[in-house]
Amino acid sequence: MIKYLLSLIFLLSVTAASAQRNIVESLQTDRPGQGKVTVHQDAGITALIGSRYVKATATEAQRTLKSRGFRVQVYAGNNSRQARNEANRVAEKVKEEFPEMPVYTYFQPPRWLCRVGDFKSIEEAHVAMRKLKSTGNFKEVAIVREQINIPIE
Repeated sequence: MIKYLLSLIFLLSVTAASAQRNIVESLQTDRPGQGKVTVHQDAGITALIGSRYVKATATEAQRTLKSRGFRVQVYAGNNSRQARNEANRVAEKVKEEFPEMPVYTYFQPPRWLCRVGDFKSIEEAHVAMRKLKSTGNFKEVAIVREQINIPIE
């Protein structure tokens, strides 16, 4: 059953690609001996089909891709208000010394974290880690694997 379903999806996608139509138009095409599909939706949704990236909000400065990568962790506290304040203080200090690096401060149970950068490779993260350590202001510096944001131009 799954093989037939996958075959049908493949045939529909090949047909749609060859005819330069989107999937909605392909589904609504009349074919003898087959059922009829009618899709009721806003024209804006149909226009978005095939678009690779969609801007989430009008105020969003950049569009980004999510990918596996690395960040440099500069602070890990516990589940307290003091830890939250410390994580924010460390984030401000990083922003002052390295304004070009993105800083992420968030609560990941059971601790507050402050992480820096969006690095595709561990080598890039290692260079940033050495820069952060060289200032002498950040003691808890380590490279962590995490989902990163890659800006799209």
